[in-house]
Amino acid sequence: MCIGAFDGLHRGHRALVGRAVERARELDAESVALSFEPLPREYFARGSPPPRLSLPRAKVEGLWALGVDRVGLLRFDARMAALSAQGFIADVLVRALGAREVWVGPGFRFGHGRAGDMGLLVREGATHGFVAREIEPVQVDGERASSSRLRQMLAVGDLDAAARQLGQAYAIGGKVVRGRQLGRTLGFPTANLRLGRLRPPLTGIFATRVHGAGLDAWPSVSSLGTRPTVDGDEPLLEAHLFDYDGDLYGRRIEVEFVAKLRDELRFEDLHALTAQMHRDAAQAREILARTTAGQLDQRRGVMA
Repeated sequence: MCIGAFDGLHRGHRALVGRAVERARELDAESVALSFEPLPREYFARGSPPPRLSLPRAKVEGLWALGVDRVGLLRFDARMAALSAQGFIADVLVRALGAREVWVGPGFRFGHGRAGDMGLLVREGATHGFVAREIEPVQVDGERASSSRLRQMLAVGDLDAAARQLGQAYAIGGKVVRGRQLGRTLGFPTANLRLGRLRPPLTGIFATRVHGAGLDAWPSVSSLGTRPTVDGDEPLLEAHLFDYDGDLYGRRIEVEFVAKLRDELRFEDLHALTAQMHRDAAQAREILARTTAGQLDQRRGVMA
């Protein structure tokens, strides 16, 4: 088994999961990926949680796509937060899961007060009959792959660097919902995805491609934010698909982020907003015409 937050499923996560799957096959055992919901850092920062890279559904589907036999999501609540590191090992790893090998990433900490570490896993494993192993750090562009670093890259719009951390283009997926249809009246109908309670790791206007619902890397321009010109109050992803005349309501799609065009702005009126939308669309078309589509797995959407 392997344990982690697995937020975003970057190359470090994939190396960890891949090693656990490989060892399970060698041992003729089941491979299990164990994670938590909400993420511990979300639980302890409920007033101002960090941006979320992947929702539970997308995380589970992504882990299955990497070949694990089972995915376990533990509810991280007050009881889990108070559980000692030894208690976590005895109750979860040994009694509940019967672990034979436990694989973790570099610097893994667990248990109340983050008191548990690799040394404790090794010692307790010798007592309970399992082996604990830690993978080597995965380096991308000379630095360790991590969810924190990935959030930083997305926040500043460095999508190329983020794609190298992930091993594929960053994307947000979900079911298309009806919006206020303001874009349609301005000549820019959009497919809208709601992000719910979670903060997105990036905002602004982007050149994008849409996948799913019969679409294959359809060129588009997208806005992700709260739409200050029309007094929006929740994050919304709005994708305008170029030269598309179909109906996507209720369908699941993925929006692949190719390049950031600009930050979200408040305009004086809808006329000024519409003029800028035309400029954004022209710039997005130009960028997409000279770039190739990223390699996306439809089961690995971020917001699902």
